[in-house]
Amino acid sequence: MYSKDEQRHLYELSKKLLHSPDPVDTATAIATATDLRQVIVYHEWRYYALNDPVISDYEYDMLYKKLQAIEARFPALVTPDSPTQRVSSDLTEEFATVEHLTPMLSLDNSYDAEDLRDFDERIKNYLGLPLDLDIEYCVEPKFDGGTIALVYENDQLVRAATRGNGAMGDEITPNIRTLRSVPLRAGFSEMGIVKAELRGEAIIRKDVFEKLNEARAADDLTLFANPRNAATGGLRTKDPSETASRRIEAFVYQLGFAVDSNGNNKLEAFQTHDSTIDYLGKLGFKVPLHHPQEGERRVCKNITEVTAFCKTWQDKRESYAYEIDGMVVKVNDLQLQQRTGSTAHHPRWAIAFKFKAKQATSKLLHVEFQVGKVGSITPVAKLEPVQLAGVTVSSVSLHNEDFIRNKDIRLGDRVLVERAGDVIPYIVKPMEELRDGSEREVVFPSHCPVCHSELVRAEDEAAWRCENPDCEAQLLQRMIHHVSKNAMNIDGFGESQIERFYRLGWLRNIADIYRLDYEKIAQLEGFGEKSAANLHKSIEKAKQNPIHRLLHSLSIHHLGIKASKILAAEIGNVMELKDWDEERFTNIKDIGPVLTHNVIRFFQNEKNVELLREMEALGVNLTQTEDDRPKAVSADAPLAGKTILFTGTLSKMGRKEAQAKAEAAGAKNISAVSGNLDYLVVGEDAGSKLKKAQALGTVTILTEDEFLALVGG
Repeated sequence: MYSKDEQRHLYELSKKLLHSPDPVDTATAIATATDLRQVIVYHEWRYYALNDPVISDYEYDMLYKKLQAIEARFPALVTPDSPTQRVSSDLTEEFATVEHLTPMLSLDNSYDAEDLRDFDERIKNYLGLPLDLDIEYCVEPKFDGGTIALVYENDQLVRAATRGNGAMGDEITPNIRTLRSVPLRAGFSEMGIVKAELRGEAIIRKDVFEKLNEARAADDLTLFANPRNAATGGLRTKDPSETASRRIEAFVYQLGFAVDSNGNNKLEAFQTHDSTIDYLGKLGFKVPLHHPQEGERRVCKNITEVTAFCKTWQDKRESYAYEIDGMVVKVNDLQLQQRTGSTAHHPRWAIAFKFKAKQATSKLLHVEFQVGKVGSITPVAKLEPVQLAGVTVSSVSLHNEDFIRNKDIRLGDRVLVERAGDVIPYIVKPMEELRDGSEREVVFPSHCPVCHSELVRAEDEAAWRCENPDCEAQLLQRMIHHVSKNAMNIDGFGESQIERFYRLGWLRNIADIYRLDYEKIAQLEGFGEKSAANLHKSIEKAKQNPIHRLLHSLSIHHLGIKASKILAAEIGNVMELKDWDEERFTNIKDIGPVLTHNVIRFFQNEKNVELLREMEALGVNLTQTEDDRPKAVSADAPLAGKTILFTGTLSKMGRKEAQAKAEAAGAKNISAVSGNLDYLVVGEDAGSKLKKAQALGTVTILTEDEFLALVGG
């Protein structure tokens, strides 16, 4: 964008302007403002596009304030592309929806070298090219932020929008104008381009994100979850100054549309995708840098080079200044791109190579042994805090004793930690080569860490268990489970309230939940009369729950939601189960001997029976309701007799809601792809299940919209 001589001149001009007196006449003000705009744009490019500033933040601020002062004194000198016009004082009341000049499609995904080879072969087959012919690809980072579309007319930024649904997006122009890495003016006209649309990604540097959260913590504000959320949220804020405060940057990665004054396509002036990115970089946009060895962007002569480059970046992603979750592979030749075309979902000429789950090393400091609602002892590793996929991880479940022994995990080990699917922290392995001899064996307790009862382990189970039903830890966990969403679903009554009331001595068993003193609760700090009244209302409502919820809430080992519904459909009252024998249980489909033993054992304990009688006396329903009876499904239901499975992220409903819709339409939800599967519903980021279903060739694959249409919305 700037030659060495130009950069030297602008730097010297900056120093001169810092010490120049304020202009007193219009002519001097015009000249000074023009110079200030030039040097400020230059320094923004150095800082935001190159990450290589040549002046301090303080000096930049002084230049910026000098320009602000001149424009305040001489308002007629303010220009639309002045750096001071990036932040508007007007609040955006709502976002208008705008149509993209060309569709913004999704990307197909790949996960390994084989996937990339398949992608390469598909392109050659589609184009009728020999399989041994090399195709040139351009590879660049897949930034983990918010996708944006920028429209320039007559060199001016006139519109910015989110990706939206690919065809339409939310207009966020005032917010994007605050991003100093987005030029307000760019010289497209030098190539005869009158109107252009660019695609890019709005992101926040990792180090900037940490500082943002430090500032929010100091102000006692909720911390941002990760850089991506902070960036995408900042794009949609109603106040552009809030967007500016998050120091969002934007990488531009595609020139998607370009025409001259007669509407002729100016993209034909470029031969390769790589050359378009170079061109945008010269215009002042922040683009992935192209360097044969160290760059983020590389032109690879074949798919073998692509694979090696992707794996290189997978290994060094943590050292990169921005969050990336993969690399994007694009056919470099624009004519080949045009010939290859697109599906309704994605371009055939591009694919995303998704990185493996993020990993990091940490030190295992000690192990805590936690007691669950059915007495299971779970070892939990306490680690030196480590950043994984945007969150700080300091606790990781070690599952059971066998897991620890099989992996030979020791206290003091450096361990490799992974967030499987970027969700659940998991210890992959200890780093044995880093041991210095100070590491110690993890000793599993022989007695409950809370009530000190001797632990037992069934032959067919991996978990050690405390079998004392009066163990305080189990009592507490059972109450927490009882009020949870999947059990009695008592709104506004969570784990923290249960623990607080337990410490106060107000809760000692499940029945106590239904005899709380709401006048006392209202007097607690953080409650008040309204909160106490709302809790009272929620508990009264829960008393009328169908009995399948009550059965699931009792923490009977292996009695999950599905089995609770099956049993509830067979009884008129919960108390009937205390008189059932083993045969009565096992005659019911899907009720096995282990669950049968656990339910019988529960009802043989007089304390449990007395607890249910107490609850009934307090108004808790123990009688079958209409919701407990199986819903009749007509033979002509859209999915009658079919099996179904959901994979990936659904955008219009949660997984449980989707499964309920499928069940209501007559389908049976199953958990794995097999020859017995009829339908696979695919959301975003579908993985191995989709591949397996495609390989079978007998499974009907549906999009979320197709599923909704099939079941009637």
